[in-house]
Amino acid sequence: MQPQRQWAKTKAGKMDFEHIKARYLDKLLQGDRLGCRQVLGEALQTGTPATTTYTSLFWPIMTAVETLYREHRIDRATEHMATRINRTLVDQLQSKLPCSEPRGLKMIITCADDEPEELGAQMCADLFESDGWAVRFLGGGIPNDEIIQMAGEMQCDILFIYGTKPSGAPAVRQLIDTIRNINACPEMRFMLSGGVFNRAEGLWEEIGADLFAPTAKEALEVALTDQRADLSGRRNRRSGNKANIEEEVAVGG
Repeated sequence: MQPQRQWAKTKAGKMDFEHIKARYLDKLLQGDRLGCRQVLGEALQTGTPATTTYTSLFWPIMTAVETLYREHRIDRATEHMATRINRTLVDQLQSKLPCSEPRGLKMIITCADDEPEELGAQMCADLFESDGWAVRFLGGGIPNDEIIQMAGEMQCDILFIYGTKPSGAPAVRQLIDTIRNINACPEMRFMLSGGVFNRAEGLWEEIGADLFAPTAKEALEVALTDQRADLSGRRNRRSGNKANIEEEVAVGG
């Protein structure tokens, strides 16, 4: 094994992702695009599957950058720079993901309209496609009425909403309630992940979603359950979660 790759595996021969993440994050926050590509390339040369690189490198690094920014340990320029580098490398890696047999299941993925949220939603879309789902990835900034129209036309199995900001939570609730009230897609379930839903415990249930997963890897597992929302306790939970949302909005969440 060449010296520069010795960090990539433990004595047991497994990938040392903690070491990889530390090295990659250091290069990322410096804006060292070449250095990030080199770290990724060395990891892939050890035989690490692309799916594992998504879930064990890019996802936790994306979360780490978000946390650093929220805690004011990096500025907006560094956060944008890091996210753009990550997205470029994810785009390049997507073609290396395996292609599973079609599951006969359909999904729409939408998200908040900032770059970090689009990156997380894009990775979810890539992984679900790799897992055999038919995915329409809309990105952010799509009006609710257009999402409703597409859901009705597609009759998809899951509407996945990722990376919602605290200020966007009421619109998510309105979207879910509207689709249910007009019966636009009776069999469709709603999955939430990322953003305020990862930080305000139980908010996804109060809003009326059927499914929640904090990471893309867990979303792949949760999506295959038959869970549906129990709406009976929503009204009693609203006041507490409203306070959580208002607190996040006040601090710029």
